Amino acid sequence: MTSTNQSFAHLSDDELLATVKRLAMSERRATAALLRSLIELDVRRLYLGEGYSSLFTYCTQALHLAEGAAYNRIEAARAAQRFPAILTALEDGAVTLTTVRLVAPHLTMANHKDVLARARHKGKREVEALVASLRPLPSVPSTIRKLPKPRQVPTDTNPVVLTSTTAAPGLPVMRPAIRMASRPLETPLAPERYKLQITISSETHAKLRRVQELGRHVIPSGDPAEIFDRALTLLLQDLERRRCAAVTFPRATSTTEGGTRHIPAPVKREVWRRDEGRCAYIGREGRCTERGFLEYHHVQPYAVGGAATTANIELRCRAHNAYEASLFFGVRM
Repeated sequence: MTSTNQSFAHLSDDELLATVKRLAMSERRATAALLRSLIELDVRRLYLGEGYSSLFTYCTQALHLAEGAAYNRIEAARAAQRFPAILTALEDGAVTLTTVRLVAPHLTMANHKDVLARARHKGKREVEALVASLRPLPSVPSTIRKLPKPRQVPTDTNPVVLTSTTAAPGLPVMRPAIRMASRPLETPLAPERYKLQITISSETHAKLRRVQELGRHVIPSGDPAEIFDRALTLLLQDLERRRCAAVTFPRATSTTEGGTRHIPAPVKREVWRRDEGRCAYIGREGRCTERGFLEYHHVQPYAVGGAATTANIELRCRAHNAYEASLFFGVRM
């Protein structure tokens, strides 16, 4: 155990949480102070006398900041020179350096207060959508091109890059299916249009071509964006049926049998609707925001007689489901 860890080992849980918050606030204040100093240093161009050709070079070579960290701080400092409210927002934790970097090119004297307010406590994807509303871009044409052969051939050979535009807002992040894909790209073009770029295998490309051929009577253009939307719709219906028991014509409600873990479909539907497809765990600072890896949780555990009823079943993310189980059974054991 390092000395750093030892210095916090004596703290109670509440003290440790308070300490972490205090240190995070100190870091934000230090970052804002650094930006203020970089603004003045840039104005005086002191880096030239120190033997550096630019502020970026000074930050990376003299201050030993990583290139990304230097770029974020320089962009934020120059934006804050024009709009000092940025420094206050950074100190308060209302925005991050990444948020400032994304919105900075679109700030004006007329809109900067409104944009900073709309970006408050937003994640990167939400800020990108905000930027798209400030600067809508035209749609990109659907294109398919074959990638050059990699030096080390992966399991899925002859990958193909598929670039398309979909009109569905709030498109989830798509992850590449094979390791050679450098980075999935999902970029908001406008409030309700996104550009999506993924890498697919030759087998998936063959399926796409086959769908285009068989589906000309319903999608004459063969546009991958339309095919992608129809495929997502079918997949979503299947997942909702499996995970949420969502059906068009639900059967009559059946009673829950005792002595079984089985959760009836009507209970699943009602719980999912009531909890709004989101983890229902409520901590001291509010409700969990997780919507992925959700599980049906017995408030009173099944092991001690908890029934699979709407009143006793709630949604939990995997982490909070395991956490509550460890609290309950850890104490009992």
